[in-house]
Amino acid sequence: MTAKILDGNALSAKLRESLRHRAAELAAQGFQPGLAVILVGENPASQVYVRNKIKACEAVGVHSEKYEFPADTPPEKVLNKIAALNADPKIHGILVQLPLPPHFDEEEVLEAVSAEKDVDGFHAENVGLLAQGNPRFISCTPYGVMEMLSAEGISLRGKEAVVVGRSNIVGKPMTLLLIGASATVTVCHSQTKDLAFHTRRADLLVAAVGKPKMITGDMIKPGAVVIDVGINRQADGKLCGDVDFDSAKEVASLITPVPGGVGPMTITMLLANTIESADRAAGK
Repeated sequence: MTAKILDGNALSAKLRESLRHRAAELAAQGFQPGLAVILVGENPASQVYVRNKIKACEAVGVHSEKYEFPADTPPEKVLNKIAALNADPKIHGILVQLPLPPHFDEEEVLEAVSAEKDVDGFHAENVGLLAQGNPRFISCTPYGVMEMLSAEGISLRGKEAVVVGRSNIVGKPMTLLLIGASATVTVCHSQTKDLAFHTRRADLLVAAVGKPKMITGDMIKPGAVVIDVGINRQADGKLCGDVDFDSAKEVASLITPVPGGVGPMTITMLLANTIESADRAAGK
């Protein structure tokens, strides 16, 4: 058995066309969706991510503003910019690109973003709403995963789901969404004993730890759906995920590639959250 590839690029293109129409309708009413991106430092990966996000905004008709600060910028300067953007009616979403330089208190910065403009879904208020099952904004990567599963018509009710990774950005919100979809969820992490014991039970396996190819085919239940959130650069410069794709695709029924899987969906759901925020501003 060779797994069907879940093409994040194709689904993203379809969803972005719908988002483009929504953005145009809002713009016609005087509520063009607006996203502000804050980048601190010269992290090459972060610069690429920000460029991709700005490019995606342009493609769907979302107004974007980028604010770049040197790595040695005092945190107060960034916090002041966030406060100004919170008050700017043209801006419906504010994104602070992570990671921040070491002298920043990451939690303080993320909490400074208005919960109503926190399109990344990282603010404590939005995390709490997600935990209650009444989300305002869903973290973009887990949101993208759920959209991919929905597009394939995959029901999670009663299924065994295993999430490898417990980060605030992916692992924890992913777990909450899967619980909300009535899956039985196991969360594994660096202290988990016998990881393969858990992953082999998974009808749905989500890998999000940032370790290249750590999930191999012999750790996967035959016929499982495998979602690879990881993105790692190898010594030869090529990208790979947390799943060993070549061995996993011979066991799984569905699998996401890296690149071209979850990554494009993450940016698409950022656009969706920004447009949703503009919808709210327009009173919809």
